[in-house]
Amino acid sequence: MRAGRILAAILLVGGLIGVLVRAGEIYTRFLYLGVLIVALSWLWTQISLRGLSVKRRARSLRASVGDIFEEYFELSNESRIGKLWVELANASNMPNASGSRLLTMVGRKQKRTHIARTWLIRRGGFKLGPTRLISGDPFGLFRSEMVFPAEHSLVVLPMIYEISSFISPPGLLPGGQVIRRKALDVTPHASGVREYVPGDPMKRIHWPTTARRGQLIVKEFEQDPQAEVWLFLDAQHAVHVEKPHAYPELYTDGWMLDRRPEYELPPSTLEYAISTSASLAHYYLKQRRAVGLVTVSHQFRVIPAERSERQESKILETLAFIEAESDLSIAGLVAAQAGQLPQGSSAILITPTIYPELLAAVDDLQRRNLRPVVVLLIADSFGGAKGGEKLYGSLLERNVPICRIYCGANLALELSGFSSNMSSQDSSWQRPPLSHLT
Repeated sequence: MRAGRILAAILLVGGLIGVLVRAGEIYTRFLYLGVLIVALSWLWTQISLRGLSVKRRARSLRASVGDIFEEYFELSNESRIGKLWVELANASNMPNASGSRLLTMVGRKQKRTHIARTWLIRRGGFKLGPTRLISGDPFGLFRSEMVFPAEHSLVVLPMIYEISSFISPPGLLPGGQVIRRKALDVTPHASGVREYVPGDPMKRIHWPTTARRGQLIVKEFEQDPQAEVWLFLDAQHAVHVEKPHAYPELYTDGWMLDRRPEYELPPSTLEYAISTSASLAHYYLKQRRAVGLVTVSHQFRVIPAERSERQESKILETLAFIEAESDLSIAGLVAAQAGQLPQGSSAILITPTIYPELLAAVDDLQRRNLRPVVVLLIADSFGGAKGGEKLYGSLLERNVPICRIYCGANLALELSGFSSNMSSQDSSWQRPPLSHLT
């Protein structure tokens, strides 16, 4: 490209100077040749992108941090003229986004395809686009660009660590009173029967009543008195800290991976807190517990406690967009929602705070007959101020189950090991039965 520009410049400048100084025929030809090259190059550039289009497709628009995201690119040339070269540029805001290509000799009525692979290293929402097509003349004098806007977005969910065991809140209470609320799941508490509705599972059909009435009848159930689990995620900007770091780079474009690359959380209290929340929600929902989430970032968010795969999707998608932008402390977060929690429920506070207001939040929960658990991120290990260890001691004096998390810790091991350490200290909090573990 640079050589073409130099050649055109030599022909134009040399020819013009020669014509003005010596008026030789050879210089006139040089000047005409330079003008002809510039004119033809400009015309070539004007038609270089005509008839081109780009399609982008992905198998799924949801993935998790640490996954390899695959995207299919298809460049179509519907023109009757072949393209000498076309640069396809992926302008997505996704970190380390791959997919950019320089394609040569794209024939008429031809399609060129390729698969792009990107290692996902940051949670959040990312647009799959825009996509830019750039082309020009063979001499590189002019360039033409066409932009295709993004049509889809990718949601990258937080990293989930598989927890083998964690503190089990008081569950199905012997002699407990049934919650008078209809349940979608089959529970030990049948409340009545009704006519079959398309979509009802076959296992809920009550065959004796069906035989008597001559039509399909299904059983209805009420929720059992199993305690709910509520996750309180502290997103106050004043308490979160982060060590300087650079996101890792791994360009997986154009080659196949033998195994998934190993991902490490950035040294940020917010990322550790969010992954902890996601991992605990995943663990308790596998145990068929009703899990709810309370947090505040751009706005106050409450996800009512439910037990379903859909509930996990809602929690993870909410966590994917959480930022430390709140002015509300963990004590304010608890005070705003604690009055809405059923008695006997457990509240897991996930925070890196170093301030005594955490003790006030714990006392508030205990006065309301709720079971507080604290996952405390030690801020000074992330480059923040000291005070976490002192707060840890104060919580131990209150007999509150508390798990310390340091920067660089393996969350799966820390959270799983915390359960076994606490099981011998408080008989009302115990590990789940082995039959529930996976």
